[in-house]
Amino acid sequence: MYNFDEELVRFELEKLIDPDAKIRMPFPFKDITGPQSFFNSCYTPLIDAFPDLERRDWIVMGGETEQSNHWVGCGGHYSGTFVAPWLDIPATGHLAHMRFHEFFRFEEEKIVEIQALWDIPELMIQANAWPMSPSLGLEYHIPGPASLDGQVKGPWDEKKSKKSCNLVIEMLDHMKRHPSQGAPEVMQMAKFWHPRMNWYGPAGIGTGRGIAGFRNWHQIPFLNAMPDRGMYNDEIIFHFFGDAEYVAVTGWPDMIQTVINDGWMGIAPTGKKITMCSLDFWRIEDGLIRENWVLIDLLDVYFQLGVDVFKRLKEFNKARILGRVSLSEAVT
Repeated sequence: MYNFDEELVRFELEKLIDPDAKIRMPFPFKDITGPQSFFNSCYTPLIDAFPDLERRDWIVMGGETEQSNHWVGCGGHYSGTFVAPWLDIPATGHLAHMRFHEFFRFEEEKIVEIQALWDIPELMIQANAWPMSPSLGLEYHIPGPASLDGQVKGPWDEKKSKKSCNLVIEMLDHMKRHPSQGAPEVMQMAKFWHPRMNWYGPAGIGTGRGIAGFRNWHQIPFLNAMPDRGMYNDEIIFHFFGDAEYVAVTGWPDMIQTVINDGWMGIAPTGKKITMCSLDFWRIEDGLIRENWVLIDLLDVYFQLGVDVFKRLKEFNKARILGRVSLSEAVT
């Protein structure tokens, strides 16, 4: 997919993905079965909008979960020249990028399940078409690992990988103690997080630097709106897997909580219990978490709370020309 050849990509997907594979995509896509439907519903429209589409993976890691499942996690960007509207997002005529986190479950060398999140709001923001509340965190082009080793080479180191996994699981266990079991100190964040950590949130939330940045631009408003975070974990299944210094988690969904108080991200509180799909990567450095990449299906969250972002997108952009952008090549 780096040199995105449409016929070759279709051929490789058909060869690798089981015909009955369950493919889960973000809102507004529906669940899909098999490689043909996956390509036609997801990639064909994307290629039309980005004829020079390319994919750049800066994390490729894999491992075995405690359920004895084998997953591979990939993180990176799709990018290209945005020349035609996609999902009613106006084209810009410029280079644009969309972060992806894509997780693949393998059985007997075939992909039997895909859980993927594409940061569609990131494209809305680049097109100056984001119709919702502004992000609290920084919106920018999310980088890959600072250590430049995100494409983890084999063989899989089980001992090292499980040690990394256990660190993240212990951190999350401490994290969910607040606010139900006490003040922020019960999370013991300095025990797990590097003082110069970066938390790379999805577009619509943004990025935070350090523990203070993470708490102020994401965690505090998140918990103010949904203080019952972590109280329904018996209703969901997490799939953790590690690969050397990298850890990933998937689950569909992997969060359940209730939106109350003043609401979240500018959405009025509904008192409604909602689910969230989040695909995360962590990078461990010197025994502490230095970087954390997080994608959440925010468009689905809005929809569960009664807000169709795409309807608002159309309203906000009625006066814009939504046709195809034609760029002529300079001739010397």
